Amino acid sequence: MKVVRDIAIMQKGAEQIRREGKRIAFVPTMGYLHDGHRALLREGRKKGDLLILSIFVNPIQFGPSEDLERYPRDWDRDCAIAREEGIDLLFAPEASSMYPAHFQTTVHVEQVTQGLCGASRPGHFDGVSTVVAKLFNIVKPHVALFGEKDYQQLATLRRMVEDLNFDTEIVGVPTVRESDGLAMSSRNVYLSSDERKVATVLHRSLEEGLKQYRSGQREVPKLLHAIQKGICEEPKIQIDYLEIRDAESLEPISMIERKAVAAVAARIGKTRLIDNILIF
Repeated sequence: MKVVRDIAIMQKGAEQIRREGKRIAFVPTMGYLHDGHRALLREGRKKGDLLILSIFVNPIQFGPSEDLERYPRDWDRDCAIAREEGIDLLFAPEASSMYPAHFQTTVHVEQVTQGLCGASRPGHFDGVSTVVAKLFNIVKPHVALFGEKDYQQLATLRRMVEDLNFDTEIVGVPTVRESDGLAMSSRNVYLSSDERKVATVLHRSLEEGLKQYRSGQREVPKLLHAIQKGICEEPKIQIDYLEIRDAESLEPISMIERKAVAAVAARIGKTRLIDNILIF
């Protein structure tokens, strides 16, 4: 496994790989890898001749009161997992190289970033879009893989790629869950043992909404009521948002007529968790 930190070296290497006619599969991450990342890497291995992983904790997607400084990091463990999954190259740039002095350009995706996490995390998706655009220009992937757990992020990046004519295919990979249904996340490490048990109600409640849809219910308010009822049985959970939106445009809907997504964000103690389930 080759480790590259220099942006210019990574760009030149990627250009050479493309000239050789090889297909680059890319998995961008902020590190602290878990089985969800393993799933992305394994799918990436199927889709490219060369598999590249990036690890970069992106400072511009964190708000002033968010957890940038305490975001979990474990370089040695991440490298071990990367080797186990057989990646070809690990790109790990420094923040000072990605955002040098006087950096002032950002990428803003307008509509799909409205509401949901975009409402409670102002500027977050500008930070995500900007760093991914930069990584695409550096790594030059033919295909990039992202988890469906961060569904609004996935929709935002698909929109960006289409609007700005990136020659990169975006592939969404289904959410990987713990045995009890909790969506895998680097932030799960923040949860106490009691909070960890409470958190499982999010997925159970989303599944109840899907169950009612499959039993014939199509009215969004009634489906949301069923989901919220389950979550509110746990008094330690504070809901940030709970919505059902069109799965492609992320526009609010009142009736499910095509594929939709039920998305939730909630706080358990000091930890903010997100989850979703596709309804179709």
